Parts: sequence; structure tokens; C-alpha cells
Amino acid sequence: MTMRTNSAKWTGTRWRIDVQKDGTRKSFYSSKPGRTGQREANAKADKWLTTGVSDTALRVSQAYAMWYETQQETTSEGNCRNIATRWRHWIEPNIGNKKLSTLTEQDLQNIVNKAYAAGLSKKTLSCICADLRALCKFCRAAKLSTFNPEGLRVPAGARLKGKKVLQPSDLITLFNVDTTLYKGQTVPDDYINAYRFQVLTGLRPGELVGLQWGDIQGNTVHVQRAVNVRGEVTKGKNQNAVRSFVLSRMARRVLDAQRQITGHQESVFCILTEYNYYWRWKVYCKANGLTVVTPYELRHTFVSVVKTLPAGEVKGLVGHSLDMDTFGVYGHALTGEAEATAEAVEGTFLKILNNA
Repeated sequence: MTMRTNSAKWTGTRWRIDVQKDGTRKSFYSSKPGRTGQREANAKADKWLTTGVSDTALRVSQAYAMWYETQQETTSEGNCRNIATRWRHWIEPNIGNKKLSTLTEQDLQNIVNKAYAAGLSKKTLSCICADLRALCKFCRAAKLSTFNPEGLRVPAGARLKGKKVLQPSDLITLFNVDTTLYKGQTVPDDYINAYRFQVLTGLRPGELVGLQWGDIQGNTVHVQRAVNVRGEVTKGKNQNAVRSFVLSRMARRVLDAQRQITGHQESVFCILTEYNYYWRWKVYCKANGLTVVTPYELRHTFVSVVKTLPAGEVKGLVGHSLDMDTFGVYGHALTGEAEATAEAVEGTFLKILNNA
């Protein structure tokens, strides 16, 4: 640690002290008169010499802008939008104008507590905590602060937001009724196979939109792209989204039926946009008396159906775990296990449909 050997001097208008560390020279000032100003300038210099932090007047909003810029370079646009939303609604109003050097762990905990009191889900509260920790970590790495909120936590009473899923009677209807309403008339639903396939495989809506016939080799589906709500083609929600799995017999039959319709196209289901899929699914639900759930909750329905299977198998199917059958890495080694999982999924769905 570099030690200061000099002291601030009065220049006629303010106190000034020059110090050097690792070849870098800096000057620190204080405009306060008397020895109070001298001590303040010396303290600024000492802090920089011991911690590397020099800008004690930096506001949280300024530090956030620098951190957010790095997020834009390293994460998806959708994730950045969520970060920006949490900042605008919860973080900025509470600490945006606060000096970074005066930030305390309680300041951050107060933000989380207010969000909890407003009824936000445990997942959203965890995301707010993650944003705050990441911001502080960036500030430490950039030598803007030494603050580390080690005790920041989600309140114990926080609960996960409840998700709706299709009930057994809904599944019976889904696999037996092909029609929907259009201008008051009963007509065939062009997306019926997409609804069924999503329930049978647990694909995310964007993955369903992005699925192409070239992604299907024999009985194996390789999930390697997704189309987001803005029509942009991505690699999926996270690093686990790229995966492969073997189709159950029910899923193969649905896909065979779809091939008769769009087999000459590149896209499997030819869904225009995710919003269009959402709207069409909602109309189908209302037309046939199904529990109205979102397209993403069709994925939750799949997970609910196969929840009795071993966790590793389920996570491998839906793309939430590092131990999944990732395309191009474990595909050959796990072929037998993947086929066994497909059979188990088939049996679980048949049991529910037969007993409903």
C-alpha cells in the first residue's frame, strides 16, 4: 500500500494535494477554508492511495449508466429491457441521485423491501437483488467504490408467482377438437398442431416460432434458435436453451400431420409472429371452453405433466440445466436415455388423457 508523505497546500482559492500511485499521478482538492478543508483533501488522497477510488462525488445514476452500457454489450436486448424497467420503477427513484460513496446496504435492502410490499413475485425480487449486486460488483472492478452488499436478500415471505396450467379436461379437448372461431364461424385452426406440439414438448413460444424442418433429424429435435417478440432470431433465452431431445410417439404423430401441411416450407408451423400465436391460442381457448393460459404456460403445462419423471430428464427436455443433452456435445452418448425419456413422457400423457 502506497503511503502519503505530503499534505495539502492552500493555493489561494482551495486546498490541493498531489500524490502518485503505480505511475499514475492525481490531484485532490477541497474548497473548504481552514484545516477542515486540508483534512478533507488529504482524506480524498488517502482513499485513492488505499483503495484506488477517487471520484467520491459520483452519483448512482452515473455509475448505473456505465454499468448498463456493459450489459448492452454482453447480454440480450430483451434482458436489457427488463434491467432498464427495474431501474426506472424501483432503483432510480430511491437511490438514483444518491452519491455512490454514501450508499449503504440498507439503502439497497429498502428497495427490495418496498418491491416486496408492493406484491412483486419472488423471481422479480431476486432479479432486483441481482441487478444491485452486479452494479456494485462493476463499481468495485472499475474502482468507483469498494461497497459490497453481502447481506442483501429477498424477504423470507416472498412467494413465487402462481402459474396456470391446462387441466386434464382441457388436454382432452385440445387433442380432440381442431376448430376455432373466425368471425363467428367455426373453422379449422391452422395452429392446432403447434398448440399440441408445445404441450407435448415444452418448447418456449419463441422456440416454436423458430423451429424449422431442418432442425428435425429422424425422431430427434434440435432446438437451436428462437424468434423473439420483435421478430429477431436468437440462440434462445439462456445458455441452456440450445438442446436436443427425442420425440414421444404422440409428438411424432402431431409432427407427421403438420408435415402434410407445411412440409414444403422451411418453418414447421409457419407462425407469423409470437403475438399472432398468442392471439390465435386465446381465441381457441375461448371458443372451446379451455382454461385461458398464456402460450408460455403451455410450457408449464408440459412440466407439470412430466414432473414425476427424474429431474435431470425434465430439465434436459425444457432447457433449464447444464446436465441436459446439448446438441453436438452429448447427443450420441445419451441416445438410449433420450429415447427412454420420450417413452416415459408418452406414458405420462396417455395416463392423464385416459383417466380424465
